[in-house]
Amino acid sequence: MTDVLRRGRASLAFSFFAQGVAFALLVTRIPAIQDRYGVSDALLPAFLAAVPVLAGVGSVGTERLVKRVPPSRVLRWSQPVVFLALLGVAAGDRMVELGVALGAFGLAVGALDASMNMLGVSLQRSYGRSIMLSFHAAYSLGGILGASLAWVGARWDLALFVSYLPVVVVLLPAALVGSRWYVDGEVAPEPEPVREPVREPGAAGGVGFKVLLPLCLVMTFAYIGDSTVSNWSAKYLQDVLGSSEQLATVPYAVYMVTTLLGRTIGDFGVRRFGAVAVVRGGTVVAAGGFAVVAGAPGAWAGMLGFTLLGLGLCVLVPQTFAAAGRLFPGASDAAVARLNVFNYVGFLIGSPLVGALGDAWSYRGAMLVPMVLVLVTLVYARSFDAQPDRYGGGHERPRTADVGRGSNGI
Repeated sequence: MTDVLRRGRASLAFSFFAQGVAFALLVTRIPAIQDRYGVSDALLPAFLAAVPVLAGVGSVGTERLVKRVPPSRVLRWSQPVVFLALLGVAAGDRMVELGVALGAFGLAVGALDASMNMLGVSLQRSYGRSIMLSFHAAYSLGGILGASLAWVGARWDLALFVSYLPVVVVLLPAALVGSRWYVDGEVAPEPEPVREPVREPGAAGGVGFKVLLPLCLVMTFAYIGDSTVSNWSAKYLQDVLGSSEQLATVPYAVYMVTTLLGRTIGDFGVRRFGAVAVVRGGTVVAAGGFAVVAGAPGAWAGMLGFTLLGLGLCVLVPQTFAAAGRLFPGASDAAVARLNVFNYVGFLIGSPLVGALGDAWSYRGAMLVPMVLVLVTLVYARSFDAQPDRYGGGHERPRTADVGRGSNGI
């Protein structure tokens, strides 16, 4: 494996990690942000919904932007905007300043998420084996660190700006330095003879929505499941299963740790058993987790269910991005950008859906709805095997020995 690819992989993993830290710092300090700006409970959902909506706009804009500039350049300059917008959230005093900062954060996050996954898909193709889950594992690790730092800030009653500034001072320059080694396009691991291309959907450079739709649905349902855990696990454990307030904070932390664990080892599973088997296994485990949560007799059984959810859901999103790259080898950037929008669609739908069902029916019953939606992934599992193993080993082998270019001119 060339040094170009190794450096590109390490620098991209750091960007995923830094983004995990930044996002966790924002979402875990929402009560402090609400208090700082005097945002009412009625108005808060509008502010929170604006972030994923604008992130979707940023993702769509990135699809058009990468036709003119490489994804590495979009990532290089969108990541600093995310950090500066985070500081803006912490530094303002008026509601309009909060709106501007959150708007900038949302747009930049959309561009950042799309460009990071574009580079991840192309790097995986160059490596010739599954590495996509490792990038999302770095994101999960960053999320755990960000949430921990937010807990420290809340515990010591630190001002938001004081809590955020050291993180930005460390991570922003490091991300800019690391961006020198981003790799755009495909770089062959070793010289190979050019082979006859096999006609595939998207090989000519177009992205057919009908072909992409199954992956869009999987992405949406996976994020409905994820947002259910992040928004409702504490309330469910405390109000439905009768846990203490302190114990109710544990399930999401456990979910994040098991997500990190599953993504860390997930690439080995894809290499050994193939993407379809891993996705099916993750789907069944996640659905089992929701079933355990819905039927849990007590808090500890509920935590077991949320643990299973982390192990199951963690593989779906990275493999969905990777599958889009295989389905549309001639237009993977556009496919990833469009697919990324459904990340935010699932996030927007998940929390209100479970809340409405819980109020109208029961929260136990509400947990069965994301379970059924996640199980739909089994219907579309074959979409994750769009590129057959044509070279006698591995499911991610490149089609040709095309040589791409690094963002630093390599």
